[in-house]
Amino acid sequence: MSNDDDTHPAGMAGGTHLLGFSDEILLHILSHVPSIDLILNVRCTCRKLAALCLDKSLVHTVLLQKDYQASEDKVKQLVKEIGRDIQQLSLAGCYWLSGSTVEHVARCRSLVKVNLSGCHLTSLRLSKMLSALQHLRSLAIDVSPGFDASQLSGECKATLSRVRELKQTLFTPSYGVVPCCISLEKLLLYFEILDRTREGAILSGQLMVGQSNVPHYQNLRVFYARLAPGYINQEVVRLYLAVLSDRTPENLHAFLISVPGSFAESGATKNLLDSMARNVALDALQLPKSWLNGSSLLQHMKFNNPFYFSFSRCTLSGGHLIQRVINGGKDLRSLASLNLSGCVHCLSPDSLLRKAEDDIDSSILETLVVSCCNLRHLNLSAAHHHSSEGLGRHLCQLLSRLRHLRSLSLPVCSVADSAPRADRVPAQPVMHAVPRGFGKKVRIGVQSCPNPFLGQTVPQPSSVFWSLLKNLPFLEHLELIGSNFSSAMPRNEPAIRNSLPPCSRAQNVGDSEVAAIGQLAFLRHLTLAQLPSVLTGSGLVSIGLQCQQLQSLSLANLGMMGKVVYMPALSDMLKHCKQLKDLRLEQPYFSANAQFFQALSQCPSLQRLCLVSRSGTLQPDAVVAFMACCLQVVVCHMFTGESLATCKSLQQSLLRSFQAERPALNVVIFPLLHEGLTDVIRDVPMVHLDEITLFKSRVAEEPPNLWW
Repeated sequence: MSNDDDTHPAGMAGGTHLLGFSDEILLHILSHVPSIDLILNVRCTCRKLAALCLDKSLVHTVLLQKDYQASEDKVKQLVKEIGRDIQQLSLAGCYWLSGSTVEHVARCRSLVKVNLSGCHLTSLRLSKMLSALQHLRSLAIDVSPGFDASQLSGECKATLSRVRELKQTLFTPSYGVVPCCISLEKLLLYFEILDRTREGAILSGQLMVGQSNVPHYQNLRVFYARLAPGYINQEVVRLYLAVLSDRTPENLHAFLISVPGSFAESGATKNLLDSMARNVALDALQLPKSWLNGSSLLQHMKFNNPFYFSFSRCTLSGGHLIQRVINGGKDLRSLASLNLSGCVHCLSPDSLLRKAEDDIDSSILETLVVSCCNLRHLNLSAAHHHSSEGLGRHLCQLLSRLRHLRSLSLPVCSVADSAPRADRVPAQPVMHAVPRGFGKKVRIGVQSCPNPFLGQTVPQPSSVFWSLLKNLPFLEHLELIGSNFSSAMPRNEPAIRNSLPPCSRAQNVGDSEVAAIGQLAFLRHLTLAQLPSVLTGSGLVSIGLQCQQLQSLSLANLGMMGKVVYMPALSDMLKHCKQLKDLRLEQPYFSANAQFFQALSQCPSLQRLCLVSRSGTLQPDAVVAFMACCLQVVVCHMFTGESLATCKSLQQSLLRSFQAERPALNVVIFPLLHEGLTDVIRDVPMVHLDEITLFKSRVAEEPPNLWW
């Protein structure tokens, strides 16, 4: 990857890449191809294959990240056989490997790039390993409690002085290795520091700031910081930003800070932003909402060829979006990714006089579509974007012009036809927040349907949503999330017991719209949340039959809350999901019984399962039988209404039965409303917590190809 293209990495430069083939196929290819770049999965590490690769000097890149079959012995064997030729190695997310095994990376002396995020490493082991990697230019590590920079040797610091790209995940207040990286051009920081220790002691975000501790940002081109909830993460990131405010790097072209909630602007950050407005032209920008709300900052910022903007949760009006970002219709063909999640006023001319439920101004969206015609990732979730009646002016009709889209996140209400369709039975509002012990709510005014698959299941050609998906046949990632949806399981606080009712327009989106998704033959990731008018879930069967590339599925609060109406359809769908790896289900009264697990057992590729059900139940024998049948499953997270004793017993049984054969096995079974949930969550490996356990919109969450 060239230095001139840090934020647009195209993967591994040149050559042919092979990933995940069987030993036999790879042996055949390698026997007939004289020169090849090989991306090798650890499952293909037989001795004959390794020897052939070694003889041909072919192995440049090895990706073991999240390869849950990578045992200690296999990793050691791989490094021993072909380590000397590996130039790029990723062990990201291999949390089950011991530090002594990870230390074997030191034998790969030709390494230029190494990703060890999620791996266990002490300061001393890190020092020993980096001392041997003199060619290293790109590094990703975790900084955990107990890290001590004074234990890094001179040889280690010499290696770090040549590192140009650093990704650092902080679990403790620290600069980590940043002060040693004096040649940094790209810095990615993930702040995952908890405010309190497990014993309840309050942590301090203050660091010892001396001359040797000051980061060196003079060559920095990309600065990215993502903060988990908590005040201490904000305290520590301010220390990183303080150095930037003194002197803004003249080559800075991507500045991104992702913060949940509010993050007050300080004098130092104001100086930094003023300096950036004067001295740099950016290609990517994301700022905390409090820094942008009511500010004229965007008016003064200069942009070169922007490829990523995120204004998530900002009170940015459509007028400001057009005037200050798009410059009244300026050509932004370079823009590849745009995140307007939670920007409730971004498609209306004025935010002061508008109610959230008012219709959008379609001319603003049209200007956006015309100016940003090459968008590949667009997030409009967490807002009410209602279209008025008018030929060709519906949001779905305008978005259908963005033929390059590969990922799209929309609020459920935005895909409803402007006027209720004659072919749909009106659905009454659904009661949510069902108290425990008061029985289940009954939907009123909906015709009964003896056969669950005789309902309105065929997508209607007249539907604007059907037409949108027809015009975006190469969409790979789709999210339909209710405007008022919030997961029952937030990050660092107790579970949410109540939820807001869905938007009234979402009542017009049901099984027909879900069935329309079946048009997307290349769909890999699907999220459906808070669709109250799903009556039978029959549209799910269409998706299972036609979306054969589907790898991750997240369903939350479909249909009525007091009963899981889509269980037969989901069971039928799962029979066809041969590529499904991740399944997340969130439903208040979900019964994880034998029928469900029998259906799930027909997904041979399944690796991760997460179930969140406030009043849900488990059938322990069915869970054990499922785990015994599905040998690839390494993540089983279930947060239900079962007792603590039942949960602990099942968790211990699963670990006792399957841990030895599956080194990556991570089992968490716990009552969702238990006060100890926060302490349980903190022990979940970050790779699972971030990707499946916690619900969030992932479209345009980060710039594309932020890290290799």
